[in-house]
Amino acid sequence: MSDLYISATEYHHKIETLAVKIYQSQWQFNQIVCLARGGLRVGDILSRIFEQPMAILATSSYHGLGGKVRGAIKIAEHLTMTTDTLGSHVLLVDDLVDSGISLQESIRWLKSRYPQIQEMKTAVLWYKSCSVMAPDYFVDYLADNPWIHQPFECYENMNLAELEQPG
Repeated sequence: MSDLYISATEYHHKIETLAVKIYQSQWQFNQIVCLARGGLRVGDILSRIFEQPMAILATSSYHGLGGKVRGAIKIAEHLTMTTDTLGSHVLLVDDLVDSGISLQESIRWLKSRYPQIQEMKTAVLWYKSCSVMAPDYFVDYLADNPWIHQPFECYENMNLAELEQPG
């Protein structure tokens, strides 16, 4: 299994491809919930394209050296949104589904706190074969479960003193 390196151009093209897949399905939703951190960029762009409100649910399951050690899922106590209520048809967005636990637990968390949800579907850029669940929408199915290096990953180890130095 080799690592997968994604450029900024590829990353944005994948989000646009995901948007087209969702659009072509003709499924109507009235709220996007993105899982932070990975789903923030995806959710933001989809929110703009579909002109639907976005809510943010912070989750975390990776830590350690390079953020590559999977641990227990942690879910925030509250959902952040600017609408008065959460929509009834929710598109739950993340960048990828790896183990599937984050998506599963987030669905459970949302349904337990927001009984007005009538339907919820999931959308990701990458769907790894090791996942315990399949997303409703995805761009790439990854049979060999590679580690994905996304274009903004460079900020995780950035030294502010080095950043401050001119060119």
